[in-house]
Amino acid sequence: MTTMSMKGNTVKGNKILLTAAAVAVSALALSGCSNAGGSSSGDGDGGLIGVAMPTKSSERWIQDGNAVKEQLEDEGFTVDLQYAEDDIPTQVSQIENMITKGAEALIIASIDGTTLSEVLQNAADADIPVIAYDRLIRDSENVDYYASFDNFVVGQQQAWSVLNGLGLTELDGTPIDGAPAGPFNIELFAGSPDDNNATFFWNGAMDVLEPLIDDGTLVVKSGQTDFQQAATLRWDGEAAQSRMEDILTANYSDGTKVNAVLSPYDGISRGIISALTDAGYAVGAEWPIISGQDAELDSVKAINSGEQYATIFKDTRKLAEVAVKMATALLNGEEPEVNNTEDYDNGVKVVPSYLLESQIVVKDNITEVLVDSGYWTEDEIKG
Repeated sequence: MTTMSMKGNTVKGNKILLTAAAVAVSALALSGCSNAGGSSSGDGDGGLIGVAMPTKSSERWIQDGNAVKEQLEDEGFTVDLQYAEDDIPTQVSQIENMITKGAEALIIASIDGTTLSEVLQNAADADIPVIAYDRLIRDSENVDYYASFDNFVVGQQQAWSVLNGLGLTELDGTPIDGAPAGPFNIELFAGSPDDNNATFFWNGAMDVLEPLIDDGTLVVKSGQTDFQQAATLRWDGEAAQSRMEDILTANYSDGTKVNAVLSPYDGISRGIISALTDAGYAVGAEWPIISGQDAELDSVKAINSGEQYATIFKDTRKLAEVAVKMATALLNGEEPEVNNTEDYDNGVKVVPSYLLESQIVVKDNITEVLVDSGYWTEDEIKG
C-alpha cells in the first residue's frame, strides 16, 4: 500500500516536542511526588512491607518488583517480594502469609482485582494499609491508595500511535493535513478482562478510533469491535497469536491485507507479529502498523526492526517511587500525596490515586526516551 512508505515521516518534529513535553510533565509529577511522605534518606524502622506481584512471565513485572524492593530497602524497610505466576489462589496465600509475618503495609499488583476482598479484610482487621500498584483492586473498601498511570490516556496514546503509523495524525492525535483517505483495515485487541486497567486502555483507544470506524476511514473486517470479543485473558501472547490467526483465516483469505492492529501490550503484539509472519506477511510497505505497551526489550528491538511500530513507555522506576512514598507516608502517620480523587471507583469506593504520565515510543525516539533515561542501554537494544 503506497501510503505505508510515509510512516511517521510527517511527524518527526512533533515527536521531539511531544517527548520533551512528556518528560517535563513526568519530571513535574515526580517533583510534586517527592513530598508524598517520608524522605529518601531511609526513615524506615526495619519493619516488614509485603509486595505482591502477579507474574515473572513479563519482564515488566520483574522490573517493577525489583524497583519497589530496592527503593523500600533504601528507606530502611525489610521487604517480602512475592510473584504468583498469574495464579489467583497463590497470590491470596502469599498475601495471607505477609499478614501473618507482621507486614506493616502491603503493595499489591493484583492478578484479578476482584478476588482479594477476604484477604484484604484480614489486612484491615490487622490495621495494615493497602496500596494498589498499577492495577486497581476492585470490590473492596480496604484499598487505601492507588499508584498508577493515566490509563485512559495510555489507551489514547496507543490509538494515536496506530493513526500516526498510517499517516493520519501526529503522535498527539492532531490530524495531518493531506492525510490519506483510507479505508484502512484494522483489527482490535484488548487486555485481560479481569484487569481493571484493560477497560481503561480500551475505552481510551476507542475514544480515538470509533469516530474513524464510524466514518469508514477504518474498517474492522472481523466485525469484532466489543471489548469482550477483543479481550485477551491474562494478557497471553499465545492466545493473541491464535486469535489473530483465526481473524486472518476467516477475513483475509481473499487477498486483502490488515493495515493496522491495535494491541494494548507488547507481549500481545509479539503474538500478533508471529501470526502475521506465519501468514506470509513480511516487513515492508504492506506490513501492518502495530501498537504496544510497556517498552519490553524484545518489543523495543521489534520497533527497531520495523515489526512493531510503537509502544507506550511507563517508567516503572517512577511508579515504584510513588508507591514507596505512599507506604512511607502512611507508616509515618502522614497523608500520601494524590492527584486524582474522582476517576478510580473500584465498585465500593473511589480510591485516592496518584497518576503518572506515559510516553509514546517509536523508532525515531528510542534513544531519547529509553536510552538517555537509563531504562535500556544501546547494547541491550542492539543485542
